[in-house]
Order: sequence, then structure tokens, then C-alpha cells
Amino acid sequence: MSDIDPNRAVDYILASAPKFAKAKAERVYLEEYRKSLKAILMRKSIEKSLGAQECEAYAHKDYQDLLLGLKDAIEIEEKFRWDLIGAQARIEIWRSQEASNRSIDRILK
Repeated sequence: MSDIDPNRAVDYILASAPKFAKAKAERVYLEEYRKSLKAILMRKSIEKSLGAQECEAYAHKDYQDLLLGLKDAIEIEEKFRWDLIGAQARIEIWRSQEASNRSIDRILK
């Protein structure tokens, strides 16, 4: 296993945190806007029943486009999240290796 530089991992976490926050904000915004868009599309519908209005809203191109955007936003957010989790894991691995090295040094002395 290659040497782990915990400082590089921490630097990565600090540099990536704003990108992760922005990706999460985008995802949450799209999830909330989805409800507004559904209401807007239902209001524009000429259908009388709520069920028919809802069906029309879900089938509308604007709603479908929003779902594709939401899919992309989730993918971006998850990539950043797992990259951050990976950096945190590297720090924990380094910490464990250092503790093991100290134990070996004590045994050898």
C-alpha cells in the first residue's frame, strides 16, 4: 500500500466541501421545485379532476426535463459525497497505520 498523506486528504476535504455543498443545494432545490412545477402544470391543465391534472403534469415535458436534471444533480452530489468519505477513510487508515507503527516501535525497543 502506498503512503497516505493525511494533510493531502484534509486539503482535499476542505477544497471539496464548497462543491459538495453546492451540489447538495442544487439537488434539494430541484426536489422542492418539482413540487412547485407539478402545481404550476396542474393549474394550467384544462382537465377537471385532480387525478387527470396530476397525470397531465407528470407527463409534461417540463416535468420530465426537471427529473433528468434531478438525476444529474443526485449523481454529482453522490460523487462528491463518496470522494469525501474516501478522503476521510484515508485519514483513518493513516491513523491506524501510525498507531501500529508506534506499537511495533515499542516492541522492538
